[in-house]
Amino acid sequence: MVEQVSAVAMAGMVFSAVIAIGLPLVLMILVKVKLRTRIADAGIGAVVFVLFVLILEQILHGIVLGMSGSVLTENIWLYALYGGLAAGLFEETGRFVAMKFWMKKSLSGKSSIMYGVGHGGIEAVLIVGFTCISNLITAMMINAGQIESAFSTIEDGPGREAAIQGLSVLWTTPGYLFFMAGIERISAIALHICLSYLVYRAVKYNMRGYWFAAVGIHFLVDAVTVLLSNFVPLPVLEIVLIVLIGVLAVAVRRMYLTEGKAEHAPEIL
Repeated sequence: MVEQVSAVAMAGMVFSAVIAIGLPLVLMILVKVKLRTRIADAGIGAVVFVLFVLILEQILHGIVLGMSGSVLTENIWLYALYGGLAAGLFEETGRFVAMKFWMKKSLSGKSSIMYGVGHGGIEAVLIVGFTCISNLITAMMINAGQIESAFSTIEDGPGREAAIQGLSVLWTTPGYLFFMAGIERISAIALHICLSYLVYRAVKYNMRGYWFAAVGIHFLVDAVTVLLSNFVPLPVLEIVLIVLIGVLAVAVRRMYLTEGKAEHAPEIL
């Protein structure tokens, strides 16, 4: 049976969509104005995310998960280790390649911030923004009775039940949880900015230790996310991530300001 989607859930979808789509745009404008950087650097970050994460990393997942069968998917520890390591290697390698070759002439601490906004921003738009908009439209159709009317023309059977089951998450999930996607994107974009600055330091000063640090931090955050999502409520997980990324942001800010004093860069972050 199709049920109504709560107003709280729909408000959460709107909130998360606004954050996922609006925050990257606002950050791009602020970084452009305050640091006088190129919008093109954000574009490079977006392209690298699509190439290295949505294409190359997904090819690896198809091969590895296809060969391992249920060994990885049924063992949360192995899955967390594999997923975290794959994400860290692909995304930080993508950053390194982009800054080493595509941003060579314009590379600076400032441009790495803009790159991070583009990298994290396109992820937010594609993964959260579009999904929230789609869910909101579906929820509005459900509440208007259009979905139930459409289902009434389908004969009872596995297909009809599967379709209803697929939509049931919209009215069975507690409404406040739909806000979590937007909150998670705030910390995720902050993480991408911090990691972009670390990789910039690796390229700029030829200190590969910064790249390894970025990979390790990315691995840690993703692995912790996968593991804790199976043991603690989502709000608790988000608090843990905010604390972890907050500590990282403080450290990266200090690094940026230390470098910035020598380059007369404005204070940010």
